[in-house]
Amino acid sequence: MPTFYSTEVTSRLMLGTAQYPSPTILADAFRRSGAGIATVSVRREAGGDQAGQDFWTLIRDLGVAVLPNTAGCYSVREAVTTAQMARELFDTNWIKLEVIGHADTLQPDPFGLVDAAAQLSDDGFEVFPYCTEDLVLCERLVEVGCKVLMPWGAPIGTGLGLNNIYGLRSLRAHFPDIPLVVDAGLGLPSHAAQAMELGYDAVLLNTAVAKAGDPAAMAQAFALAVEAGALAAQADAMDARDMAAPSTPVFGKAML
Repeated sequence: MPTFYSTEVTSRLMLGTAQYPSPTILADAFRRSGAGIATVSVRREAGGDQAGQDFWTLIRDLGVAVLPNTAGCYSVREAVTTAQMARELFDTNWIKLEVIGHADTLQPDPFGLVDAAAQLSDDGFEVFPYCTEDLVLCERLVEVGCKVLMPWGAPIGTGLGLNNIYGLRSLRAHFPDIPLVVDAGLGLPSHAAQAMELGYDAVLLNTAVAKAGDPAAMAQAFALAVEAGALAAQADAMDARDMAAPSTPVFGKAML
């Protein structure tokens, strides 16, 4: 199982907690998924109100690790302040760092992301940066202290799957010892399996489960797909080829 900042988690599947039809359905989805980490938006779950306290009780009862995020932050200052609030609220140094640079695609701001990651790392945070698959950006993030990288598969909430297979494969080859998590854009269990087949350590998703007709069933489907993809990667799959090759040997075949 993957290890993030010296902490081993129980599953390769990470789930968000937004947009579920009800708290009961959210809890059922987590239980059937076996997810080891729940991401929580600090902006949605204010610690002082009753709704926030009820939500926090629900998450604690799931028995999973909590990864607060800075979702919706468009500036370095906003993201850093939100992260500091999250540490007080959830009593963890983990933070999923989002610094959004484009409102339509929700693409990260690479310059702001590196700046915020550097500040938070210096302040003792263990940063999980939501980034693109750009190698130069990811190198900068590692240089400022990030020990996990979370490149997107596609823009958040689109369900398009892995838009840049080449880029994601190159990132895995370039950082063989850094835990990599595909974060955002996965719409089908097959997308998650594909990410794991590329050698990624985990996937994080929200909308594909929360907005499904049966979120709990979809969560279980993703869990099975993630494990299948990881097992395939460990099994050293055959290389693709352009020409057909017989699976049954022809040596020794009777000549008629």
